[in-house]
Amino acid sequence: MAEDKNKNRTTVEIYGQRYVIAGTETSSHIHLVADKVDLKMREIQSHNRFLDTKQLAVLTAVNTMSEYLKIKEELKKLQQRIGKEEG
Repeated sequence: MAEDKNKNRTTVEIYGQRYVIAGTETSSHIHLVADKVDLKMREIQSHNRFLDTKQLAVLTAVNTMSEYLKIKEELKKLQQRIGKEEG
């Protein structure tokens, strides 16, 4: 229960549905994330109007994870390059 006191609860809307997100991030951060998810869902839906919400959510998650892994790999390469330049 002590952990719950440190959590912020923020209501957001993603793809027409309201969600209460609990976490330690600021409300503005949670809203930013929700806005990005909503935007990505709408972007994917615009290319295929026959997807149901569940399919759309999964494709959004897959696309987002792919982008995350690419960025993570790029960060790793940059960190290695910086390490070589300093060494």
